[in-house]
Amino acid sequence: MDTISGFAWTDGELDRRKVTRCALARVCGMCGETLGRPVVFVGDADEDARNSFHVPPLHDPCAQDLLAASGPGFVLVRTGGFEFVRPVRHDPDPRPRFEPNSRLAVG
Repeated sequence: MDTISGFAWTDGELDRRKVTRCALARVCGMCGETLGRPVVFVGDADEDARNSFHVPPLHDPCAQDLLAASGPGFVLVRTGGFEFVRPVRHDPDPRPRFEPNSRLAVG
């Protein structure tokens, strides 16, 4: 992703504290407003294959805007809920991440 700006970003990078706030307060990573359902994640093909995303949950319109700004190779995943994973000391991925617990059909 190129430089992105939104609630969970500071100077174009995901801000770990804001990412955690998005998870715990269930607010959108782009606009900072309360999330409803579905919750949407945007990530690259590797994140999609692992079902583990670094960008916090988003509203559908916010996710569409982020997807358009992200360029080719990124996907959008809709879900009814997610698990927030805080990395442990020896975790190979030191960033907080989100794992959708189910995927909703697009349509």
